Amino acid sequence: QVQLVESGGGLVQPGGSLRLSCAASVGTFSDYAMGWFRQAPGKEPEFVASIGWSAKYTYYADSVKGRFTISRDYAKATVFLQMNSLKPEDTAVYHCAAELGANLSPNPDYWGQGTQVTVSS
Repeated sequence: QVQLVESGGGLVQPGGSLRLSCAASVGTFSDYAMGWFRQAPGKEPEFVASIGWSAKYTYYADSVKGRFTISRDYAKATVFLQMNSLKPEDTAVYHCAAELGANLSPNPDYWGQGTQVTVSS
């Protein structure tokens, strides 16, 4: 059974930074592509970033390129999302996602419960 537990959300001022973590309980962490999606109130879920099972490839939504960085720690079976220069429009519930295979599909098999990120002055 796959379990994904996010942490690190909170309230931050515009221009600030947050680091999200997702602890993954999976069979073999290196067999899974990982990623982050977000959902703002009244909106559809939106892809944010993903990282392949080998960490060789990373992908980002245009809206976060240059501001967010995704990474993974195989020893800790954890994926991170470093978010810098945050904007009010980044406010959303951020969900960790996982999928068995090299890269994350647009509709991953496994999702975490999410962590709230609020960017406001």
